[in-house]
Formats: sequence, structure tokens, C-alpha cells
Amino acid sequence: MRVDTSLTAEFAKILFTHTPTNKERTAARRGISDFLASLLPVSLGSLPDAGKQAVLDNFLTTASAENTALKLGYLSHALDYDDYHAAFRGHPSTVILSSLFALSHALGRFTIQDFLDAYIVGVEVAGRLGLAIGTRHYSMGLHSTATLGPLAATAACCRWLALSLEQTQIALGLAATQSSGLRAQFGSATKPLHSGFAARSAVNSVQLTMANFPGQESGVLESFLSIFGYQAEQPQLLLADWATPWRIIEPGLEFKRYPTCGGTHSAAEAAFTLRQKCFELGISDFYSAIKRIEVSFPPGADTAPNIYHPVDGIQARFSLEYVIADALVNGSLALEHYTAVPVNPSLSALAARVERCPDFSAPADELDPDRRFHRVTLFLDDGRQISHCVTRRETAAAYTDVDKKLAVSLALLPSSIAEQFSATLTLDSDKQLQQLASLLCS
Repeated sequence: MRVDTSLTAEFAKILFTHTPTNKERTAARRGISDFLASLLPVSLGSLPDAGKQAVLDNFLTTASAENTALKLGYLSHALDYDDYHAAFRGHPSTVILSSLFALSHALGRFTIQDFLDAYIVGVEVAGRLGLAIGTRHYSMGLHSTATLGPLAATAACCRWLALSLEQTQIALGLAATQSSGLRAQFGSATKPLHSGFAARSAVNSVQLTMANFPGQESGVLESFLSIFGYQAEQPQLLLADWATPWRIIEPGLEFKRYPTCGGTHSAAEAAFTLRQKCFELGISDFYSAIKRIEVSFPPGADTAPNIYHPVDGIQARFSLEYVIADALVNGSLALEHYTAVPVNPSLSALAARVERCPDFSAPADELDPDRRFHRVTLFLDDGRQISHCVTRRETAAAYTDVDKKLAVSLALLPSSIAEQFSATLTLDSDKQLQQLASLLCS
């Protein structure tokens, strides 16, 4: 009997060889809470969204697991408020959980421990894929949530459904061949649709495999990494030191405190500090006191937040200029400012004074995104300058109160619906998983 020793085969095998502990499952429950906090305001119509109705009208006319996965993937990423994983350079939970919940509901499978363990494995795969694909995949214009997400979610679903190794290899190959998504779509409703497409691809891949659809068992992951790594891939990192520790623990999921692109967060925090310094200097009218603003960062660190002149809140999520202006003037980044509504003209006028100034003495961002920083400098009308710098590491290390974030989202809902979701949140029983899956997928 031939023994398959390909990377695809070894990867399929490792998905089933480690069992998470309660420590990882606690982290997974926190991830699910953040998923709900990001999904519910748009899902229940509390906040406006440009693409929701078209998604519902075109993909939910027929009830199916794949359409449900697409819906959940879109809705949970619609606000761009969902979690991020540094190595993945994308948003893992929106794709993984959307796929798992859709299949759970469709197949009537509600074993909570298996569900959590599959999610943990999916996050592990997401982080591993991000490392293995190398530093050029994202910088070449691909959206990792869309391209790597289908593989991570498919791996999670294979683990959860306990598919055979041969089935898992075929399912991973089907997911890999469906991977696509361009960063050029950032600032539009197509970005969250990427997540929906990725979740649908994962469900498709598993369902086709379970129906005995044929596919290549070997060589597909190798090909995927080679083609999409742009000669920076490191395939050995897909397997090395698996689950030691689990990647849901280290580096862990990063939960957003602000509803904007993660590439704007340290700039926003620098602006918050400068706002306070202005108050200490007796400055409260930012519009008249600030002549111009510079924001500096490593070359390429503005690859994701690449919109200079946003016209609505969706585009504003990806505008360093607008985020800095909002943070300075309001001292916060309110969720309602970053939905499908026109931008504030006064903030846009201040944002027009912001100039991007890449710091070419710093290493390129794609070489080590963890070393990213944003230095914001205010040039005041009276000739003074004040500056503050915040690093990505500082931003990532700050604690995000996910329970509070979820409470804010639940408060936007009708009380009767909020109470139904609240009753499921501990996720400590199969019954609660069943109730939550029903609420999300019905």
C-alpha cells in the first residue's frame, strides 16, 4: 500500500492529532462573543449596510448550508469590527465560525466541545497558513481573509465532522482551488463579501467531498503555497511546532476596539494622546488651531488603509486621514460613523490637512508588520509642533473588553431578541450551541 508523504497528506493528518484544553476553549468562547458583537448590529438591522439586502435577496432564496455560510460571513465582517490574527494578516473567525455554524445547523450537530475544538484548529491553521505563505502574498494585493480563509475554515470543518484523511485532503484541495480575493475591493461592501464567499467555499468543499466528489489528494497545498507565495513561501512552517502553544493563545486573536481597518488603530491612539495634549495646552478648537498634520509609518504600512478621500463611512474605515481627524475631534471612533452613511464634512476638511510621510529609515512593513508604528505630528497655527508615536505592538497588547463590546451590540437590538442571544452566551452545553446556531441560521 502506497503511503502518501506529501505536504497535503501530512497537513491533513496533523489536523486530528492534537486536542485543545479548557484554556484554549475559553479563548474560543471569547472569540465567539466577538463574532456575535460584530455580526448582530447589521444582521438585525440596527445599523445600515450597503450590501446586506442584495446578499439576502440573492443568496437566501433557497435555504442551504452554503448560502447560510455566505450570509453569516458577510454579516460578521460587514462592520470590519471582527477579530484579526497577526500571522494570518486577516480575519479568521468570520470565515471559520460562519462555516461551522452553517454546517452545525444544517446537519443537526451540536456537540459543544467538538465545535470549540474545530474552531481552535481553524485558528491554528489560519496562523500557520499566514506564516507559510510568506511576506509577499498580502503585499501583492491579495486579501488573506478571502484567499487563506477557505483553507482554514475547511480544515476546521474537516476536524469537526471527523472526515477521513483522504476526504480531508480532497476537501482542502477543493478549498485551495476556490481561493480568491483582491485588496482592491477594500472600502466597499465587496470586502465583507469576500468573507462570505470564503465561508461558502469551505462548506462547498466539505459537502462535495462527503458526496464522494473526486479531487487530487496530493500536491494541491504545495502548489497553492508555491503560486501564491511569490517566492517568499516557507511551507515547512505549516507543520512545525504545531499547537505549542495553540495560535488562539499565542499570538492570539486580536479583538478590535475600533470599527476601522486595523492599520489605522495605532494612528488613532496617537491622535487620542495628542487630543489630550492639546487640551493641556489650552487648545480646544482643533479646526482653527491645527495648520497641518503629518502621519509617518514604515514604507508600505498604509497598504490596507489606502483611501485618502472617503465619501462614506465604509470608505472612511480605510482612511488614515479621516480616522486621525475623527480621533482628534471626538476622542473616539464611534461605530455609527463607519457605516453606510456620508462622511462628516467638517471632519473631511480637517482630514484634508493630513499628509502621509513614510519613514524610509524604518524597514518595509511587509518584512515585519509587528514593527509597524504611526507617528502623528500636529503643526499648530502658532508655530508649535506636538507629536506622539504608537506602535502596533502597543496597540495589540492593550486589552479589549469583548464582553462590553458585545453588550453594546446587544443594546442596539430589540430587548426580546437580545435576551434570546444572551441566554446562549456561556456556550457551556450542547443545548446552548443548538439555540445559538438556530438564532443565527434560521
